[in-house]
Amino acid sequence: MNWMYDDGKVLKSFTDEMIPKDAIGFVYEMTCVIDGSVKKYIGKKNFYANVKTKLGKKTMPKDGRKKKYKRVKRFTYKNYYSSNEVLKNAHKDGIRITRTILKICYSKSELTYEEVKTQFIHEVLEDNRYLNSNILGKFYKKQLNEQ
Repeated sequence: MNWMYDDGKVLKSFTDEMIPKDAIGFVYEMTCVIDGSVKKYIGKKNFYANVKTKLGKKTMPKDGRKKKYKRVKRFTYKNYYSSNEVLKNAHKDGIRITRTILKICYSKSELTYEEVKTQFIHEVLEDNRYLNSNILGKFYKKQLNEQ
């Protein structure tokens, strides 16, 4: 299942060509049906990761530098199915998961802010449809339910 992009007008399939030049990541919502009930998750994801790739003998520097790898930008979002264990297991079990990009962000701070803002707006800790168990590691669903 491909990522979908909600630009506020039309929901459309997202491609690499649609990534804005300076964008670093996005806020997303994943939705699936588990045991007959709709489950959702809101999170954030970077488009790219700097991955270390080992240099071969021919490309190794000959001037004594100890550099043994180069950094390569790789797309990491395409096969991503959340950090949530329930969603990961659902994906492994073949359950269809709808992945929707809600907001594209251009800095790390904007990405975190928009994720947290979206989680509070959707009340992910109060609504049992959401699989989010905490926000920023400071606010927990378990604590709210105990009060």
